[in-house]
Amino acid sequence: MLLPLLMVLAAVPAPPDAGTGATSTVGPATPARGSGPEKLPFTPDTLREVVRAKQPEIERCWEQTLASTDKPVDGTLQTHFVITPEGTVRQAKVVKKGTTLKNEALHRCVETVLSTMVFPRPPDGKDHPVEYPFNLKAVR
Repeated sequence: MLLPLLMVLAAVPAPPDAGTGATSTVGPATPARGSGPEKLPFTPDTLREVVRAKQPEIERCWEQTLASTDKPVDGTLQTHFVITPEGTVRQAKVVKKGTTLKNEALHRCVETVLSTMVFPRPPDGKDHPVEYPFNLKAVR
């Protein structure tokens, strides 16, 4: 199932402790009991919901990239990942074709976030490849 989805993420001001050198790590997805994706149907809309729930973590990756450069950086990250029969993600990657943001640290961060997503289990019990573009634009 290929999802032609676009997401525009706007960089927001960094939290007050942003200059402290603290780094955040992305851990495994842990949905609340009874509210996890396993209770949802496997549809394009629910897949978008799962990705949308990870938007704050993608925004943190973007903010870290913006903080490391003086020039404004806008562009697209074309991502690819596979939803397994268990609803987990494997082979999360930023693909070169369609990607205009060439920042390796940003790519690694986004790939880490993508790999923590948990989706509803596909009813057919098969792998489902997904292509998902992120359009990133800084708010000026």
